[in-house]
Amino acid sequence: MGRGVHADVIAVAHPVGAREADRPYAGLVTRTIAFAIDIAIVDVVALTAGGIVALGLSALKLPDTVQTVFAVVAAAVAVVWAIGYFAWFWSATGQTPGDRVLGLQVLRADTGRPIPLTRAIARVGALVLSAIPFCAGFVMVLFDDRRRALHDRLIGTVVVYRTDPVARGSSRSDEVALRPGP
Repeated sequence: MGRGVHADVIAVAHPVGAREADRPYAGLVTRTIAFAIDIAIVDVVALTAGGIVALGLSALKLPDTVQTVFAVVAAAVAVVWAIGYFAWFWSATGQTPGDRVLGLQVLRADTGRPIPLTRAIARVGALVLSAIPFCAGFVMVLFDDRRRALHDRLIGTVVVYRTDPVARGSSRSDEVALRPGP
């Protein structure tokens, strides 16, 4: 009864640290679904942009060599877009949109913090290595105590489940900030 509104406010932000390692590690199915969501986003953006450019260029009569150069440049831009998408999100918040939907976060295994951009770019490259031998690098998730795939081991990352509503994608800060006290 004599408590004001501010007495019930709890802190939303907390430093990310070793306590992140206490969170449950994400399994193969959840990680695969998050990745599928991200690939769908990457593909829709790339195909839409490519379709718009192709439509615009179809009005021009271009020689075959110029069309080939445009196709090579477009493929390079698509690869850079895909790498940039994952690297930027992993380095900025540790969560791609697919990870955010499923409440996952990619963190450094040693500090429990999001990874820097250079390590995020390397993780994208290592992700390709996980897929090369019939996706055997991903199967490692089933046998590792921290559910790490080959690319996680090479780069020093873990994928954990986030439990706070803000990290899971909730836009309502009052879900966390205005919970009544015990």
